[in-house]
Amino acid sequence: MIEIKDLYKKFENNSVLQGVDLQINQGETLAIIGPSGCGKSVLLKHIIGLLEPDKGCVCIEGKNIQNLKKEELFEIRKLFGFLFQGAALFDSMTIEENITLPLVENNYNLSKSEMDKIVAKKLELVGLTGIQSKKPSELSGGMKKRVGLARALVTNPKYILYDEPTTGLDPIMSDSIDELIVHLNKEINVTSIVVTHDMFSVKNVADKVSMMHNGKIYFSGTYDEILNSSDSVIQNFAKRTVL
Repeated sequence: MIEIKDLYKKFENNSVLQGVDLQINQGETLAIIGPSGCGKSVLLKHIIGLLEPDKGCVCIEGKNIQNLKKEELFEIRKLFGFLFQGAALFDSMTIEENITLPLVENNYNLSKSEMDKIVAKKLELVGLTGIQSKKPSELSGGMKKRVGLARALVTNPKYILYDEPTTGLDPIMSDSIDELIVHLNKEINVTSIVVTHDMFSVKNVADKVSMMHNGKIYFSGTYDEILNSSDSVIQNFAKRTVL
């Protein structure tokens, strides 16, 4: 379980998070929505300890990560996989080298044959096989997202964070990524947090939806509850992103 309590973050004169409270239960897929600049990605960075709050706390499985030593925080981060908005693959590396990077950097001390098996398994899981020797420049945008997801899965995380997973993709490929998120949630029982402005994606993947507005969680509920809400702020966002 992840608990976020009264979280505040300010950058110079810009107050981005202004008292965020949120709970993410084990095994669920939570979509965090809201307009650009509302603090969605900043919130993700707090969850994995890349940013420290000015006030409040993030608790991962009962541990306040702000109180952890550096080594303890690294261990907590191993529980997470992160799919970056642009996949964040290294062009100079092969697909295999990109995927195994977390294993190498975190000193998992695996043999080449062991890593080869892991890479093959993760690529199969995301619907790609036999591309280990290719470079990112040889792949489509959707394939790069899948490779980025394979890398996020390589350490067998309990939690996966998705930062705008369908941004820049055509509708067919977006649906494919959504289906993959749902499949992974069922297949390996991970807890997923999906930051997005794409309400079609929210409908496809989310068990619960939390909307950010003015630096706080403005609403939490289901996709249908958002669409049927009489609140003008929620209606304006939903109409702008669905129509």
